[in-house]
Amino acid sequence: MAHEVGFSVGAVARRLGIAPSTLRTWNRRYGIGAQELSPGRHRRYTAEDITRLEHMQKLILRGASPADAARAALGAGLAPAGSPDGEVPPARPGPGHGSGGQRLGLPGASAAARGLARAALALDESLINEIIHTALARDGVVRTWEGLLVPVLSGLGTRAERSGTCIEAEHLLSAATIAAFSGSRPDLPGRADHRPVLLACAQGDRHSLPLYALAAALAERGISTRMFGADLPYRSLAAAVRRTGPAAVFLWSQTAESGDPAAVPDLPPRRPGARLILGGPGWQRDRIPGGARLVESLPGAMAEVAAAVGRS
Repeated sequence: MAHEVGFSVGAVARRLGIAPSTLRTWNRRYGIGAQELSPGRHRRYTAEDITRLEHMQKLILRGASPADAARAALGAGLAPAGSPDGEVPPARPGPGHGSGGQRLGLPGASAAARGLARAALALDESLINEIIHTALARDGVVRTWEGLLVPVLSGLGTRAERSGTCIEAEHLLSAATIAAFSGSRPDLPGRADHRPVLLACAQGDRHSLPLYALAAALAERGISTRMFGADLPYRSLAAAVRRTGPAAVFLWSQTAESGDPAAVPDLPPRRPGARLILGGPGWQRDRIPGGARLVESLPGAMAEVAAAVGRS
């Protein structure tokens, strides 16, 4: 029988991407991890121990509590990870890595949001995509955006502003969100039965994620849009309005620097004219021009667009 090699706490912690103290806590609280002690009284992890820990970590990333994840991992019949030549098995692609010892405070967030935060901090793109697409299929765009994505994106943004950390996690989650929402297309067997709806950020603003959420939510209702994305010069917006004769123009402003409504040009005259809808916290609310609609939420924006295209 081949001699079974044990692995140190440090080696296993590096494989999982977590702190050694976390491994010791899991062992003490939940009884998962190394069960045998070497003659020198240092814990050594077997291949079976590592497999159970990876399974536990995968469940945690999906939103399970550590206690529930440990209980499930201990009760599962799992094939042991390979352990050639006494080296800790290399990390496999996909779920199973840690969050680098970081945590994101999300008071009142759902289990799915906490799981998404862990996946983002772990830079686990595969699991991020799985969580987002599962939520979209189950809950639709509005609930996924407001209940899952906004809390995590806001938490990451706040962390980045305060400490300069987690920027890579915020970028990865933002890219995954855009990709998931960009896959939503209205079910239109022929041409759209309404004039176009134009979506753009205010000039100088680059926070385009809410535009993709709105486009996907409208697609669920069979309303097609034209996405112009971040930092659209207002002269280009005016040109687009002249060329398309839209039913509605939605402009997003995240920051006060881009949120001066007086800078928005008069939309080229067209009968009937385009409905101007402004969204985002950057707009100066005491300077909203007459005729423009200021919305406070994704459902509010959807309602205004739907009314503009005759779907209310």
